[in-house]
Amino acid sequence: MNFTETAWKVFNQSIEDYHVSDDVNTLINNPFEKDTLERILYAKNWIDTVQWHLEDIIRDENIDPAEALHLKRTIDASNQKRTDLVEFIDSWFLTKFENITPKPEAKINTETIAWAVDRLSILALKVYHMSLEAHRDSASEEHRANCKAKLDVLLTQHEDLSVSINQLLTDIENGDVKIKVYKQMKMYNDESLNPILYQKEQQK
Repeated sequence: MNFTETAWKVFNQSIEDYHVSDDVNTLINNPFEKDTLERILYAKNWIDTVQWHLEDIIRDENIDPAEALHLKRTIDASNQKRTDLVEFIDSWFLTKFENITPKPEAKINTETIAWAVDRLSILALKVYHMSLEAHRDSASEEHRANCKAKLDVLLTQHEDLSVSINQLLTDIENGDVKIKVYKQMKMYNDESLNPILYQKEQQK
């Protein structure tokens, strides 16, 4: 089983486990051993899955404004955790490939391995939920057909993205691509960088 096959299997296990209770307040129960890549991937997708449903809830037009604000803050915190974990995955791969010497002509990829994995995790959620819509008995035949067509596109994206990620890993191992990562430098959660936050602090 190659890397993306493993990741896809782990992501779908996380999604299935979440939907046993289908509750954004359910605590993660990671089934994988400590310090394994599978455990990290499961944790990554669990964050994505919970956030997917938080995003659904906050779009309720009848939601109480106070509850919406609380959810927005929760989503912001989730986004930060998601970014932190992506960067941790990149660090994991940096360690894995630390003894690889890139060739002088090695290229730099437009995105890191972990951010490509992030897209794969979100894609697993899209496939899961689009499949539900494509087979939902209460929906119209037209709705199911439209969702089936979209599902086919998503499954093609899964194939293409998997090939691309595996090829990137091979290119790094062969020294054809230089592994290079950058921190995301998120500013809106940082009290020293967000003007709204640091101006309030200065006014105290």
